[in-house]
Amino acid sequence: MPKTKKRVQSSDSDSDSGPDDKLPVKKSKPEAAKPSKKSDGDDELSWDLGKNRFVKLTEFKGKWYVNIREFYMDAGGDLKPGKKGIMLTMEQWQKFKGIIGDIEDAVKRNI
Repeated sequence: MPKTKKRVQSSDSDSDSGPDDKLPVKKSKPEAAKPSKKSDGDDELSWDLGKNRFVKLTEFKGKWYVNIREFYMDAGGDLKPGKKGIMLTMEQWQKFKGIIGDIEDAVKRNI
């Protein structure tokens, strides 16, 4: 009996592939993201970035992390964390904060 090969489907929404749309970004003042708490009583702070992407301050095994992640809606209508994202240690977060100005300058030069 011949073996069947599974086909891997590519996703159009890979976070590493760049922006979802090809149109230029409209320049407007961004609204300040407001922290919110989960409704299930958890003390996790969360900031909505839009398009089901969130920044969350998360405690895991006694250590704190900044978790920037894409979420998805499961069959039951609940928002669940997806595979696409990054969880930064506090040391990585501090380094990231230190280069924000350089990133901003590079963005301004290239837009």
